Amino acid sequence: MTRSVANLIDHTLLSPTATDSDIQRLCREAREYGFKAVCVAGSRLEFASELLSGSGVLLAAVVGFPHGNASTEAKVCEAMAYMKLGADELDVVLNTGWARSGEEDRVARELELLRESTAGRTLKLILETCYLKDDEKRKICRMAMEAGWDFVKTSTGFGPAGATLSDVLLMKDTVGDAMGIKASGGIRDYETARKYMEAGATRIGTSSGPAILLGEKNSKS
Repeated sequence: MTRSVANLIDHTLLSPTATDSDIQRLCREAREYGFKAVCVAGSRLEFASELLSGSGVLLAAVVGFPHGNASTEAKVCEAMAYMKLGADELDVVLNTGWARSGEEDRVARELELLRESTAGRTLKLILETCYLKDDEKRKICRMAMEAGWDFVKTSTGFGPAGATLSDVLLMKDTVGDAMGIKASGGIRDYETARKYMEAGATRIGTSSGPAILLGEKNSKS
């Protein structure tokens, strides 16, 4: 592994009880360690944007979080509002109920409308893979690719299971180099992050960024 994990980390804090001091710590760590992005809830965007000003750290927000079953119109409005508040990237939760019901037209339309309304922003589709069969995962990945999305992502971190190597490998096999792959959910140490990177992950979503970097440093010492 030649690339450092630091510039692949989306340093994340989505707890509903996160305080101002928690967000300050998150952004301070992101600046200090050179993480790729900070990922927060929409209500924290303005605060985080101020804290990250001039740092080069990207700002990501979650949309339709954590269940993905808001209306398409609500998701579009949410995404557009977050763009105005400074979000560079949007991590959007798939409507899993539609996907599992075989309502491909509704899923495809939602993906298209979100892509059309967020020009110039990076879009990541959260599949919450623990709820989906492998053929459903592949189908959704292909739909996201066809709609022009930038990433597919394994998990919200709030479902009953997080990222798995098999899901990252499945995503990589499906999208190849056409999309990024974000592994998220339960990644707390360097060895785990390294395995996901080797499997094809191009982003790591985690709240344990500093611990992961310490593990990386120790592995090279």
